[in-house]
Amino acid sequence: MNTRPQAAARAMRKNPSFPRKRESRQTAARAMREVSGLTELRECVGAWKAAGHTIALTPTMGNLHGGHLSLLRRAGELADKTIVSVFVNPIQFGEGEDYEKYPSTLEADREKLAAHGLDLLFTPDLSQLYPGGTDMDCRVQVPELADILCGASRPGHFSGVATVVAKLLINAQPDYALFGEKDYQQLLVIKRLAHDLCMPVEVIAMPTVRERDGLAMSSRNVYLDAAQRRQAPRIYQILQELATRLREAERVTKNEIAALERDGVKSLRAAGLRPEYVSA
Repeated sequence: MNTRPQAAARAMRKNPSFPRKRESRQTAARAMREVSGLTELRECVGAWKAAGHTIALTPTMGNLHGGHLSLLRRAGELADKTIVSVFVNPIQFGEGEDYEKYPSTLEADREKLAAHGLDLLFTPDLSQLYPGGTDMDCRVQVPELADILCGASRPGHFSGVATVVAKLLINAQPDYALFGEKDYQQLLVIKRLAHDLCMPVEVIAMPTVRERDGLAMSSRNVYLDAAQRRQAPRIYQILQELATRLREAERVTKNEIAALERDGVKSLRAAGLRPEYVSA
């Protein structure tokens, strides 16, 4: 009788750090799969579900940076299988915005995702994701949250975000969906739509990842010239100053908040920036 498997099992029970045979992330990286069709996505997800696996989804528009990769790392901790979507969603861009020139780095993105052990890269086909066409396709509306702050100056933006995220959640069927807190209003919109549409998914919020000088990592940072890049960290610095004032206030009244917001706008303008709003 071979007693070695029993001995190994006893060793693992006594010592949790005993070496276990498991697939490494490096092995998983070599097996990364990429699909563009909804049928292929559903078939893959269906097989995972049938095998009892949990799934985590991270939707992106590509040009990946450290913030995106932090979401993927957390996804790998939460679930058995990970999906990242890369799709520049046309219906969330307004007239005159940067849809046509949004930075696309798909080959580099593939390499980064494979190196981080991604299981499935989903690069949606536009015509499949919007079968009714981008002008006539159905839209998801999120009352109140979508029309304030950034939504006030970008009409239709958050409806476009909510619509594409709803499509991704319906087709990928994740147990977890991960989004960064950098786009905080977007995060709240997505939490609301998942709740109101009774979707069986847990929306996970992840902290903003920043450069050393405090600038939030963003795919659009490539647009900044040298002078703008030097100015940009002042946004975070000023917000931190305002947050400190708010925490240290003995009483917080509507008048004090309004004054704080006005001071924030003044400080940002003094730093050479053009803020649309400051809101506490």
